[in-house]
Amino acid sequence: MTLPFSIEPLRRHLAGQDAPACAYYYDLDHLEQRIESIVGELPDNVRFYYAIKANSDTPVLQTLAPHIHGFEVASLGEVHKARRAAPASPIAFGGPGKTGPELEGALAADVELYHIESYLQLVRLNTLAARAGKTVKVLLRVNPRFTLPDATLQMAGKPTQFGIDQHEIEEILDNLGRYSQLRCVGFHFHAISNNLDAHSHLMLVRRYIELTLSWQRRYGLPVEVLNIGGGIGIDYAPDGRQFDWPHYCRGLAMLLESGDIAFSLAMECGRFVTATCGCYVTEVTDIKRSHDEHFAILRGGSHQFRLPSSWQHNHPFQVLPTESWPWPCPRPGVTRQNITLCGELCTPKDVLARRVEVEQLRVADLVLFEQAGAYGWHISHHDFLSHPHPARIYHRNGQLFFTEEH
Repeated sequence: MTLPFSIEPLRRHLAGQDAPACAYYYDLDHLEQRIESIVGELPDNVRFYYAIKANSDTPVLQTLAPHIHGFEVASLGEVHKARRAAPASPIAFGGPGKTGPELEGALAADVELYHIESYLQLVRLNTLAARAGKTVKVLLRVNPRFTLPDATLQMAGKPTQFGIDQHEIEEILDNLGRYSQLRCVGFHFHAISNNLDAHSHLMLVRRYIELTLSWQRRYGLPVEVLNIGGGIGIDYAPDGRQFDWPHYCRGLAMLLESGDIAFSLAMECGRFVTATCGCYVTEVTDIKRSHDEHFAILRGGSHQFRLPSSWQHNHPFQVLPTESWPWPCPRPGVTRQNITLCGELCTPKDVLARRVEVEQLRVADLVLFEQAGAYGWHISHHDFLSHPHPARIYHRNGQLFFTEEH
């Protein structure tokens, strides 16, 4: 696979390092071009939120902020990250476990919109908003009862901790008048993750719209927005099928034009936005043979890049050869062999790619894992075994810069 940006600035930087290389590298020029392209295809009546759980680095958020409606967050910590990076950007607060202190903090930070996931969240937020003297907008998150398309993860359409069961929504709608500090302005659906099929995703949105219209008519609810979630995927296979974004956007426009829809749509994408802007680069520190199989040990692993082990796939990578070899012994390596790429942790589960064929791989070569800009560093157990963290390197306008944030 060809990277959508140049890694030459990274290679020049790493060539001057003494310690074994290990770094995340994010190209912010590519990210800005990508978000401009994504948002530029959307119909006018769609609000695009970036789900910062995918990658919450400040330079990433600052790059995206001018091009999106706002940020979708799932914790008070993420509220604070969004506010620091882009103080004026609207925030939508989701997540199934909002505590009292988190809601108090969100109210103090003037969060724009809350996704309500239970009866208790309604009570908590209404009570705390009354104490703060505020009235806030909410969406009711629905766990629908209808069949959903196949996807890597399914958060709804079955028993899960997410959202309010579709059968319980009507009881809440009957009693909205009890919550004087809350203004229900619509519904939120986020049911699947990493769907690669644009047609099935459009059919899912159609069902969301139909259900919303039925509740709007029955309860006279002044619906302002329907959040159709994210769930748009990235295929990590080298020659994989990617989501047809232009087709999807055309389909959304047709859905909005085809019915009596007076409300806006909102969406909250993370992986789809940032996956391609980053890579994870590690140095091969050892190669060995065990029980007739070859293993490469990397400076790094799943504690820094958990995505491959989390999803149980071989993550796509490239080998970046290096010629320096300072040790007084032959340089270990393999040629045209299958090899398993392992991290440095004390567990056999620390694997980033298993039994993959390489043309050549030697100790001190670099391995670059592609499409690591989302759910890489940010879902990893960074401090297990207390290894040094990877460098965080960003490229913007021909310049490299670094951050120390975690």
